[in-house]
Amino acid sequence: MKTSLFLLRHGEVETRYHRVFGGRIDMALSEIGHQQAERLANWLARRPFDAVYASPMRRVQLTLDPFRRHFGGEVTVLPGLREVDFGDWTGLGWDEVQQRFGVSAYDWLHLLERNHVAGAENLQHYHDRIAQCLDVIQREQAGKTVAVFCHGGVIRMALSILLKQPLSFFEHIEVDYASATWLDLGELKAGRPRTEVQLLNFTPWRDLP
Repeated sequence: MKTSLFLLRHGEVETRYHRVFGGRIDMALSEIGHQQAERLANWLARRPFDAVYASPMRRVQLTLDPFRRHFGGEVTVLPGLREVDFGDWTGLGWDEVQQRFGVSAYDWLHLLERNHVAGAENLQHYHDRIAQCLDVIQREQAGKTVAVFCHGGVIRMALSILLKQPLSFFEHIEVDYASATWLDLGELKAGRPRTEVQLLNFTPWRDLP
C-alpha cells in the first residue's frame, strides 16, 4: 500500500524578510509569493488529494488559500509543522549572522545539527516533532494522496527522516518558494520501509510555461 506525500513550501515572503532567518516570525507573502501560490494551486488541482495538512503559520496559510478552491475537504492544521526556531538568529540577515556570531550563515544546517545556534530549537526536539507529524499523517492517510503545506526547514527535516540521511546532507538540496517535493511511501516485501522520490523541488511557477 503506497502513500503519496506532497511536501509544499510556502510562496515568497515579504521583501523585508528576504535572506533573513525568519523561523518563528509570522510573516506574510510578497506579491510574487501570492502569484506563486496561484500557480502551485493550479498545478495541484490536476490530481485528486484525499487529505491536506498545514502549518498554522501565516505564510503557509496564505499559500494554501488558492488551493482551497480546488479542495472540498477540511484542512488539518498541525502546530508541529511550524518552521524551526532559529533562536538568536531570528530576524537577522545572512551578513548580520556572520558579523555578530563569526560563522557563515551558509552553514546553518550543520550548525543546527550540532545545536550550535544560540537559543535555537534543540535538534532532537525539532526532529521529534516533525517525525510525530509524519507518523500522524501516515497513520491517518495510509494508502492515500496527501498534500502537506509547510516550510523549507520542515521539508528538509522530513526528507532527513524519511530518507534516513543527516539533516546537513540537505544543504545540497534546494527547496524553493512554492515548490513541490513528492514522495511515495510504501514497504518492501521484507517489510522494510521504503521511500521513493518522484519529484524534488518542482516549481510550477518557473518550470511550467
